[in-house]
Amino acid sequence: MREDLYTKKERQIKNCNRNMGCVQMFLGLLAICLIGWLFIIQILDVKHYRARAKRQYRHSTTVMRGDIYDRNGIKLATDTVYYDVYARPQDFNDKVHTKEELATMLAPILNMQPAVILKKLQQQTSSVILLKKGISREQHDAIAKLNLIEIPMDKKTTRVYPQECLASHVLGYYNGDAIGPDGEGISAGVEYTARETLEKTPPQKSLEKTPAGNVIYNFSTDPLAAVEPVKGQDVYLTIDTAIQHICERELYKAIAKHHAKRGAIIVMNPRNGEILAYAVYPFYNPNNYKNASMIQMKNWTLTDIFPPGSTFKIITVASALALGKINRNTVIYDPGKMKIDRWTIENHDYKTKGAPGNISIVQLFEHSSNCASVKIAMMMSASEFYHILKKFGFGSKTGIDLPGESVGLLNRPSTWNKSDKATMGYGYGTSVTAIQMVSAVSAIANNGVRVTPHVIKYNQEEYEKKIHHIRVMPETQAKTVADLLRQSVELGHYPVKMNDYYVAAKTGTSRKPREDGIGYTGNYYTSTIGFLPATNPQVLIYVVVDSAKGGEVWGSTIAAPIFYSVETQIASILNLIPDKHK
Repeated sequence: MREDLYTKKERQIKNCNRNMGCVQMFLGLLAICLIGWLFIIQILDVKHYRARAKRQYRHSTTVMRGDIYDRNGIKLATDTVYYDVYARPQDFNDKVHTKEELATMLAPILNMQPAVILKKLQQQTSSVILLKKGISREQHDAIAKLNLIEIPMDKKTTRVYPQECLASHVLGYYNGDAIGPDGEGISAGVEYTARETLEKTPPQKSLEKTPAGNVIYNFSTDPLAAVEPVKGQDVYLTIDTAIQHICERELYKAIAKHHAKRGAIIVMNPRNGEILAYAVYPFYNPNNYKNASMIQMKNWTLTDIFPPGSTFKIITVASALALGKINRNTVIYDPGKMKIDRWTIENHDYKTKGAPGNISIVQLFEHSSNCASVKIAMMMSASEFYHILKKFGFGSKTGIDLPGESVGLLNRPSTWNKSDKATMGYGYGTSVTAIQMVSAVSAIANNGVRVTPHVIKYNQEEYEKKIHHIRVMPETQAKTVADLLRQSVELGHYPVKMNDYYVAAKTGTSRKPREDGIGYTGNYYTSTIGFLPATNPQVLIYVVVDSAKGGEVWGSTIAAPIFYSVETQIASILNLIPDKHK
């Protein structure tokens, strides 16, 4: 019995020793692993963990968008730095500064009453208290000199437009604080189309900073990088601020005088497609775009379509010339009134002047004959007319470097009936955008070549890549159309006629369609398009006014006087060489 007890006790001791040995072995292995892991992270992989530590107090400098300038170097858009001032209740220490003392020190700098600041400092609901937004650099520096650990400041940038409303529909707007569907700041106009350039920055040098935002200087710290913000590339526009100002002023005067709904003036160099002015009414201030309505911000000259009216007769005549259906000496019988299918078409002055009889192409332009234009349109097959209109750019985007462009409305010829083709001859069978009319007529001014309209000034490499030159018609025929227009202005009583320059131009009036597309309203689009000097075109101008009221509402009475005022001032600004009396 005693032996059994001894044997049992001996077995228990052996089991205990064996278990203790296993525990000791496990702990030994664990210690070896721990030592090995510490060796790896502290000796072998030290760079990785040192980089992770640095990332906790490394800070990139403020990134600013590039500036936008006009063609002459006048600044149109820029970033400005501002600061927001906060308070951290967890850092409050009455032994250093009481809340009353903080309020007293900050009040004269922030231009606030001490009682107002004190009330903010006494808030208990937030770990960070906003004291004031958007203070200046001078205010920031004054607060920084006080060395108040309780008062941190946050550096930010905002987009500013020094010229306010000027060229607002070209510039657009930018808000980096609001994020759009693409994950970037909300923008419009050139701010959107040129965003990659405006945000393209050189390789950034990171700076190490303390939690309070102070730079930790070492031998590798670039002192300039520590104080200068990183800035994107600047963008230069083709816009001439002086011409833009003239267009906006004259447009506003006309809109106010005639109580019109909206209007636009586009000025372009037909030789290279550079837009010198792009005035769109109603205007808005991009500095306060949040307060503007969608109607104000919309560039309707790109998005909205309308029947061009008699200005389209330029395209009808040019198309028939290009197809060899007519020549400069063609004579057409104008009955003054005619019927196509179920529709009766008549000239605007038929009731007072009756049938003109045989007329020339110059007289067609001079008297804006609807019947003669219909007869020329009917000389072309539907397919021929359609394809030449496509060459002029109708039914397609012009490719202008602004967002939101529409393709217009040009139905396929298989859907046309006889009256569709007939009304198209005088500007009712199709609907266009304002920029499409500018692009199309610029081909006449540029010896038959249509150049992509653009508002951004490109270097040679970018220009060759983005700007296209499309041959629309032979040079001789384009010059013929330009000369016919010039003669019609000289022989008629056009308000656009100048003393020192030949002008090739055409007015237009068209009834405004209803918004549901069924029928027409009682309002009109009035327009004038043309170029000068007619013998060597340097400037193309398009004026369009929507829903003018009072008196006679025609292209010749509403848009043409605006055209004349603008062309007169532009000729002086650009010092155009006169082509009359040579």
